[in-house]
Amino acid sequence: MNTKPRHHTAASRQHSPSRRAHRVVRFCCEAATAEGVRLVGDFNGWDLGATRMRRTTGGRWVASLTLIRGSYTYVFIVDGNLTLDPHASITTGNEQVSLITID
Repeated sequence: MNTKPRHHTAASRQHSPSRRAHRVVRFCCEAATAEGVRLVGDFNGWDLGATRMRRTTGGRWVASLTLIRGSYTYVFIVDGNLTLDPHASITTGNEQVSLITID
């Protein structure tokens, strides 16, 4: 499964300095046969119902979130199964999670 978060910052450059701390982050998960994909992490309190990803063409699932600067851990839940982002996975203590840092 190919997953990769993408950072989009063009919109944030058009706002005042107080808004620059916010970034729109696009998370992508390749899961062509999945019935449903959710995104859970620090940014939504690890709430399984908070961020449902939407299916796009070719079996890609996407979700865009506005996040403030900082580091966040997260995972994808693909049909109920925890799935790490292979482009952002790390080990913290005894857990494996995905990590994204917003500058």
